Amino acid sequence: MASLINNKNSRFDALAQKKKFFTYVFMTSFAACASAASPPASISPYALREECSAFSQAGMHDCLAKKAASSQKELRQAEERATDTLSKWDEDGKYVSQSKSRLATSIKDFSKYRDTQCDFQASLSGGGAGNSREIGRLACVSELNYVRARQLLEAVNDLPLK
Repeated sequence: MASLINNKNSRFDALAQKKKFFTYVFMTSFAACASAASPPASISPYALREECSAFSQAGMHDCLAKKAASSQKELRQAEERATDTLSKWDEDGKYVSQSKSRLATSIKDFSKYRDTQCDFQASLSGGGAGNSREIGRLACVSELNYVRARQLLEAVNDLPLK
């Protein structure tokens, strides 16, 4: 009798966990569609892989490649918006120039960090079969691009403009 109750409870726990996960994925996807200028607040490589998991391994690779390209586009738009916002910042020119220079350096350094981090993360697949290494790398690239785009937009969002 106790094993029946425990078995039922574990099924309910599993269903609750699935419900939470799919609610998260839906809300993240909905938020991403609601505002193209506002990347997802937080999306993990696991969630990205799950969104593409309905496909074969080759299809999953293609899906994640599209997500990586989309995240790269959002990142470039965020970088441009941050640069434009700094140009309109109502602050002494010396500080505007300094901030623009540091943003340019930050953009270059982020790109190096992302590539190195995602290569490391992909290496953790070890001798994984098929596209697993590249699938992990693409999910990592997408996640880090979305996070970085959000950081840039939030950094300049409240600057007083001319």
